[in-house]
Amino acid sequence: MGKNRFQDGPGPSQRQLRVGELIRRTLSEVLTRGDIHDPELNRLSITVGEVTVSPDLKVATAYVVPLGGGKPDEMFDLLKRNKSELRRAVSKGLTLKFAPEIRFKLDETFDRLDETRRLFSQDAVRRDVEE
Repeated sequence: MGKNRFQDGPGPSQRQLRVGELIRRTLSEVLTRGDIHDPELNRLSITVGEVTVSPDLKVATAYVVPLGGGKPDEMFDLLKRNKSELRRAVSKGLTLKFAPEIRFKLDETFDRLDETRRLFSQDAVRRDVEE
């Protein structure tokens, strides 16, 4: 299985979790409303599954996935091209001393869920689980 999204140790603080969720909601809204001045980015449907934040709250990693069979490479190119505008738009809704740098990674949660469902649907696995 993949590496944990959080650092080794006790895990994220309540503040990190709160700020991460606030950034996730704000980023989702910005992308949904098409607040960015890039028609190519605005035509994409992007889901922001989770945002993790570094302990100093200066770096936010957004786990994103294109909806409707979009191409991840194209999505990442457009997000990278509009990174500073996205950062400004997200920071408007935050009451932090610094606007966090936003990094984007592919959210593979949905792929893992599909694989888990596939495994549980196999007769041998279902039989073992039911016993």
